Amino acid sequence: MTATPVSRLPRSALPLGALLAGLLASEASLAASCAELAAAAVPAEAIGLPTRGAQVVSATPVPAAGGAAGYCDLNAEIRPLDPAAPAIRMRLVLPEQWNRKAMMFGGGGYNGSVPNVAGNVPAGPLDQPTPLGRGYAVFGSDSGHVADPLSPGAFAWNEEALANYAHDALKKTRDTAIALIRLRYGAAPERSYFAGGSTGGREALAVVQQWPTDFQGAIALYPAYNAAALNLQFGRISRALAAPGAFPSLQQRAALLEAALQACDSLDGVRDRLISHQAACNARFDPARATLDGRPLRCPGGVAGGERCLSDAQIAAFRVIDTPIRFAAPLASGERGYPGFNAWGTDFGRPGSGVQLLVNRLGLNTLQPTYPMPPHGTGFADGAPYHAGFWDEWIRHFVTRNPSFDSLAFDPQAPGPWQARIDQLSLRQDVNRTDLSAFAEAGGKLLIAHGNADQLVSSRASAEYYLRIRRDMGPGKTRQFLRYYEIPGYGHAASTLFNAAWDSLSALEDWVEHGRAPRRQTVADSVGVPGRTRPLCEYPSWPRYVGKGDVDRAESFVCSAARAGSH
Repeated sequence: MTATPVSRLPRSALPLGALLAGLLASEASLAASCAELAAAAVPAEAIGLPTRGAQVVSATPVPAAGGAAGYCDLNAEIRPLDPAAPAIRMRLVLPEQWNRKAMMFGGGGYNGSVPNVAGNVPAGPLDQPTPLGRGYAVFGSDSGHVADPLSPGAFAWNEEALANYAHDALKKTRDTAIALIRLRYGAAPERSYFAGGSTGGREALAVVQQWPTDFQGAIALYPAYNAAALNLQFGRISRALAAPGAFPSLQQRAALLEAALQACDSLDGVRDRLISHQAACNARFDPARATLDGRPLRCPGGVAGGERCLSDAQIAAFRVIDTPIRFAAPLASGERGYPGFNAWGTDFGRPGSGVQLLVNRLGLNTLQPTYPMPPHGTGFADGAPYHAGFWDEWIRHFVTRNPSFDSLAFDPQAPGPWQARIDQLSLRQDVNRTDLSAFAEAGGKLLIAHGNADQLVSSRASAEYYLRIRRDMGPGKTRQFLRYYEIPGYGHAASTLFNAAWDSLSALEDWVEHGRAPRRQTVADSVGVPGRTRPLCEYPSWPRYVGKGDVDRAESFVCSAARAGSH
């Protein structure tokens, strides 16, 4: 079907004021129906980065049902300049009862699919309405390519697709959505927010840094903001796990986790199967000297000897995970390395079902990294570690553009002839500006949260970024617009230790719209001990048990600023 440009819709469908200033007559009266939106197109001039415009490909009315309000479910495509580049596919849900606000969702991994815009924000609360249920117009996109499950990074051969993934698709999607929202309701949103985790968290920081007035608030969970640096750390870890005898089984990973819990659980004042004082655990735990149920975790003589102990080769691999990568010279983005992970207390995978299967797939999965790399990603119950597959895709498709390149032969600390290409990619992928003054001065607010047990993006990196902002902007100015929280036991998007649920959107709304800064935030567990709560502590503080009271209630804990080693 031929799309009807927004400037040629029937007068009865035109909004009051003007749709796309200067393009439509000001005397229009009514907003467009869902059926009328099905014929809409957005001209290239309405989009802040170069495109060939956008068109709606479907608009389906969804009636109210089961207490949920009705909405218009709209799909659109943003046409690229390069005819060989994929279109940006986007989805926008437009509620019948609009609260005059908009929400953009970020993606994940290498993107390639449209997020569920009718769903919740990352780690959203289970007892509160979704953004759509609150009356938001919600949208998101695939960032400009359809993912190939066997090779999700292959899109990067096309420069426009790569630029869209890096961040250009964010602006293009946002501007297209705002044009369609104007068409639907006859007005632009009074407030716009962004929410995302992992790659979506990086995207949240990208919009804050690059288009500081487009969104009034953002929620960034476990953000992979320094993506190129993280990829190089992935390579270092993958090469360590590929060494002979280095790859641990699910049972051996469970043994390491249990040993860490036995050593560090009580550092927060109570044994609750959570390591809350992670810094103290990092400082004192040594897998070569640790015990499990009173017996050494290290196998006798350091030689592989069973599922309840770790060999020296496996301990060496975990030490690589625990320690940072340092670059001989800073990347062009300014990144000098990437921190280690909280290996002692993180669930890298263990026997189990349900949510545990997702944890395993995002962790070390089941197959040792090798060449060619085994299948990887959340769709493969048996496959290579997610990070190893991510590294393999990046080296073959982003860096060398050689699909047969052996990524495990690539030394991330000595890239040789590929250094210039990595520097170029770092300028696109590392979203690490620390001067957020334009966003803050426009009234923007930013919430960042990260689980201490994240197996895929290190919470130490988020802490590092937060401290850089405080250093460069000053503590007082930073506190006016930013909060950073760490969540004990929470992994990357999922956990069977503490699966976080936090009403971040209400906290953001209160701060942006009513000037009430977040206070006494709590986070709930939906899997480990369903219903238990903990205080959400501002970094560097952590939840400490007060010595009495229900261990499953946040009120029994205080946020402590005690340093590592004290408890």
